Amino acid sequence: MQFSTTVRNARLDAIETAIGASPILRIRSGAKPATCADADTGTVLATMALPADWLANAANGSKAMSGDWQDAAADATGIAGHYRIYSAGGVCHEQGTVTMAGGGGDMEVQNTNFAAGQNIIVTAKTYVDGNA
Repeated sequence: MQFSTTVRNARLDAIETAIGASPILRIRSGAKPATCADADTGTVLATMALPADWLANAANGSKAMSGDWQDAAADATGIAGHYRIYSAGGVCHEQGTVTMAGGGGDMEVQNTNFAAGQNIIVTAKTYVDGNA
């Protein structure tokens, strides 16, 4: 299938609409569960309340994070392996891998070795809709 840029942008913009404003991001140790419906795994290393408008408007079939995604003090010490994004109501709607900047994960952070109390910054999170 092939979609116009307008359709691809609309599909991407639906992500933020479905999850809602001000979701919670948790970065956890270990591998992600098989699906978002499965129970959490690993240790919560960082918890971030994302901005109300946490994603930029889609353009050219791509959508990037908006605003600052950071935790001033990591919850625990460990190696980041995956993340989950929860609606304000606590439902997991997205999960993916975490790597260092330039590592090609679904989300990138400055350093995947977290220390409790450390400032954690997400450096890159971009969605790209295929089918161009």
